Amino acid sequence: MKKLYLFLLIFNITILPQVKTQWFPAGLNIQPFTANFLEPRAGFSSFLNQGKLRMDIGTSRDVYLKDDGNSSLSFGVDVFTYTRLRTEDNFKFPVETTDFFFGFNAGYKVKNNSNEYGIRIRLSHISAHLSDGQFDAATNSWRGGRNPIVFSKEFLEFFPYYKIGGFRAYLGLTYIYHISPREISKGVYQFGFDYYLKQFPSKLFTPFIAYDFKLSKIESYSINNIFMAGVKFGNYSSKGFSIYYSYISGKSLHGEYFDRNENYSSLGFNFDL
Repeated sequence: MKKLYLFLLIFNITILPQVKTQWFPAGLNIQPFTANFLEPRAGFSSFLNQGKLRMDIGTSRDVYLKDDGNSSLSFGVDVFTYTRLRTEDNFKFPVETTDFFFGFNAGYKVKNNSNEYGIRIRLSHISAHLSDGQFDAATNSWRGGRNPIVFSKEFLEFFPYYKIGGFRAYLGLTYIYHISPREISKGVYQFGFDYYLKQFPSKLFTPFIAYDFKLSKIESYSINNIFMAGVKFGNYSSKGFSIYYSYISGKSLHGEYFDRNENYSSLGFNFDL
């Protein structure tokens, strides 16, 4: 009987997967999708030749993580803002518009050697607001004749992905179950990728490229494209600091300008906190 107990103990230690659970783990189970705009960031980007800036303040944290070594399940929260500013003389940056994002997420992934696949699900809310920097006190009116509107949406999104080495491809499906203004369709369809050159000779930083395609409908269908290229200092798949170039085209990423077409390049930096 003692030999049987010893055998079962050794079998449990060496053969059966060891399940670990953590509350508030240090990292993220599923890293943000680099070129997807609705991801937590902390930094600035400067629009080239437009006199505009975007400031991002946000974070995503896993609250609970269950990991058996081969697969992992997590639940977390997302809280961030993305704000557009205007550059003026004397180092002034009036705030034009701010969007607020908060919600909950769940992630599940399976590892197989250097490959990985999984899905991230989010239940989220966004609201957008024109700010005082967009109001012209001299004329007692909003700049560009654009008055504030009520912009608010609640949505559920699914992002399955597959990763091989430093390359990760994903699909995105978003269902908006409440939206104002109502002319915005309730479905958003995405695909994209990010690629981090892990074999780069320098250990100081990792070059990367990323792309995101989004199809949505505001009275008629429209396409958004985001392309990014840059370098990340620190571990490519965890916390670090990035410097990047991005190109964005399509409908505005800010809710108060939801029906405005935009096309611009920017240089930015981001802290992955």
